[in-house]
Amino acid sequence: MTYLLPQHPFSLSAWTRATFSLVLILGLSATLITGTAQAQTGTPPPLATVASVDLDRYVGRWYEIARFPNRFQKDCSGPATADYALQANGRVQVTNRCPLADGKTDEALGEARRIGGPGSPKLEVRFAPAWLSWLPMVWGNYWVIDLDPAYTLAAVSEPTREYLWVLARQPQVDAASWDALMVRLRAQGFDLSKLQKAGGGSPP
Repeated sequence: MTYLLPQHPFSLSAWTRATFSLVLILGLSATLITGTAQAQTGTPPPLATVASVDLDRYVGRWYEIARFPNRFQKDCSGPATADYALQANGRVQVTNRCPLADGKTDEALGEARRIGGPGSPKLEVRFAPAWLSWLPMVWGNYWVIDLDPAYTLAAVSEPTREYLWVLARQPQVDAASWDALMVRLRAQGFDLSKLQKAGGGSPP
């Protein structure tokens, strides 16, 4: 942690300098206490995202490679696909599809919006009807936490780490890229024992 001190000492009164020092000490103490508590409880630090996402490059089709189990994909019998299309208003149309055991395809149409300024890797997605979009609870976090420079392999999650998806531009990922991604996700505090290959089975 870096603190930038004023360059002109005469601009601070003795009281201000003392207050600043106290705030600095309290800030450092809080950081140490938080870090100690996290170490003792095993709680991982806040989830980190990639630095930025270029939506023009991110849109298109992604194949689900693996995911944490979740209730809304429990009927999927094979890998899902996600198609993202940039809209004129800057939002993204989301079309998720997954095959069902009876041979049919389940399709969910939604919308994503960026949270933050241009390039922000944090988005929110809703699949509820548009007339309910004003309700905060219909929007779910969609954070891009890993993305290769070529925009061919990505990992998506949310702050609690309850959900995790690994997505790729192709239905399969080479072993080296997969292993490297697992190292990064493990460093982010994910329990990768829960990770399942899309459609069931073990990850690649």
